[in-house]
Amino acid sequence: MKEFDVIVIGAGPGGYVCAIRAAQLGKSVAIVEKQFLGGVCLNVGCIPTKSLLSNAALAHTLRERAREFGVSFDNLKLDYSAAVKRSRTVSERLVKGVGFLMKKNNITVMMGTAKFTAKNTLTVTDAEGKAETLKAKDIVIATGSHFASLPTVPVDGKQVITFWEAILQETLPKSALIIGAGAMGVEFATVWNSYGTAVTLVEMLPRVVPMEDEDVSKELEKSFKKRGIEIYTGSKVSSVKPGKGSVSVVVNTPEGQKTFEVEQVLLATGFRPNTEDLGLKEAGVALTERGFVQVDEFSATNVPGVWAIGDVTGKLLLAHVASTQGIIAAEKLAGLSPEPFDINLIPRATYSEPQVGSFGLSEAQAKEKGYQVKTGRFNFQANGKALGLGNYSGFVKVIVDAKYGEILGGAMIGESVSELLPELTLARRNELTIEEIAHNVHAHPTLSEAIQEAAEDALGRAIQQ
Repeated sequence: MKEFDVIVIGAGPGGYVCAIRAAQLGKSVAIVEKQFLGGVCLNVGCIPTKSLLSNAALAHTLRERAREFGVSFDNLKLDYSAAVKRSRTVSERLVKGVGFLMKKNNITVMMGTAKFTAKNTLTVTDAEGKAETLKAKDIVIATGSHFASLPTVPVDGKQVITFWEAILQETLPKSALIIGAGAMGVEFATVWNSYGTAVTLVEMLPRVVPMEDEDVSKELEKSFKKRGIEIYTGSKVSSVKPGKGSVSVVVNTPEGQKTFEVEQVLLATGFRPNTEDLGLKEAGVALTERGFVQVDEFSATNVPGVWAIGDVTGKLLLAHVASTQGIIAAEKLAGLSPEPFDINLIPRATYSEPQVGSFGLSEAQAKEKGYQVKTGRFNFQANGKALGLGNYSGFVKVIVDAKYGEILGGAMIGESVSELLPELTLARRNELTIEEIAHNVHAHPTLSEAIQEAAEDALGRAIQQ
């Protein structure tokens, strides 16, 4: 039996960050990973996807907007396989970096599958079936999540695929139907459409990116339709039947039943926690009704010494949430007093084109909670930097408590808006008011000026609109 102060199960962006922080605080640490360092995010998730989106932005510009920038050419050739190879290089570089960080911080890495046999004891079985027992005062569950299958969608990895195959495949279909218009669905719609794939997007809820502010959903749908993406919201897929050379998809829409014949179907409907076969029952760890691990604001479970972070907790299935929870858990188990996890301070970003960014409450949510709400909005169409970039769709919207000027949330859509979010979340964390955002001088011309202008608008003194 090997003993450590801390064992982390899972080496994704939550697990490896937690392990490093615990090691920094003087703990002896082991991390157990059954597949690859960096987890889904670095290997087949957020990192390679963003690389593909970067290629897609260039492809879209060359295909659709080159003449606008004074560029002309004959026989344009776009090699999607080269984009995928570049994304793998980016991913591999970061994964190697995680391995280096493990060595630098003297963290023991064990490749295998972990299972609780008691609240402080694990059995780790490697790929060859060899088992080893580990023991620790504190064990952190960071096992992530997996795609949620649907009974009507028979995934075969070729004609009907998940995000995993979509990221790794080096060829694109001529036509595709994407089931789900959340972050994953709209990002792949952006990539495939940019390379010329005819994309149909189907969403069961009333609007695309349904968890975002309603104004943002409307703007994204308008932009997607302008790009030629076909969208069906309030619609449900009733059957998916792969055939020779095509997939037949029957969709129940508000206008009636429609049948689509496409080369490929992407299932992008969400994720479920990786809690099976972990021995959580043996450890006495409580789960929610949806199967996620129950944790408090410091990521502690109901069992002393057992913690959980990231997707497996179901808070927000985002890499930076996992990392944040990992640091909080490591500091708490080490006897420090970290700030508790606050979901209202978490920035949310979707890297479609245009990008979507938000934090805190939407306008509708703020009203539901009883706030007297006022909003400020500024359209990028009046922003000099956006006009210069040639990408001026979208807007910045701030949601404010009218009584005290408290910033309740932000919603934005447009060029690189994910980079604008930290100003608002930092302001909220430090209890700044919308007045102080308006007084903060922003460089000109920048996209960030849209935040200042939206703040001015919320105060009823907009200058540029």
